[in-house]
Amino acid sequence: MTRVLAVASGGGHWVQLLRLRPAFEGAQVTWLTTEAEYAREVEGPLHVVRDANLWNKTALLLMFLQVAWRMVLLRPDVVITTGAAPGFAAVVFGRLLGARTIWVDSIANSETLSTSGIKVGRWAHVWLTQWEHLAKPDGPQYWGAVL
Repeated sequence: MTRVLAVASGGGHWVQLLRLRPAFEGAQVTWLTTEAEYAREVEGPLHVVRDANLWNKTALLLMFLQVAWRMVLLRPDVVITTGAAPGFAAVVFGRLLGARTIWVDSIANSETLSTSGIKVGRWAHVWLTQWEHLAKPDGPQYWGAVL
């Protein structure tokens, strides 16, 4: 059975990730997020890492270490994320550990890609935008508005 790690920070990123659940059918899904209360919204194990952003470098480093540790313990076959910082970290460490990685940039980013979405392109096996006009030949790709 395929082991999927589904990753998103809180708020809209989490809501969008939940909308992808039908794609995980038949897989063993583990969830990783920044909010413990989201456990009641999903089946399967949920792991929590601290929330972080570019403006707090200490928190960002700690979050990256937490994600790295979870990745080593979980060893997913596939990492899928809708962002933001925890998703970026999971794609990087997933790639380094041999997982297939999928980044779906936030639907809220209709004019430009998210900051993490810009940086993740070299790491993600599949790099998607939900806005056709943001797609480029070298990525991200537009496969339709999935959310």
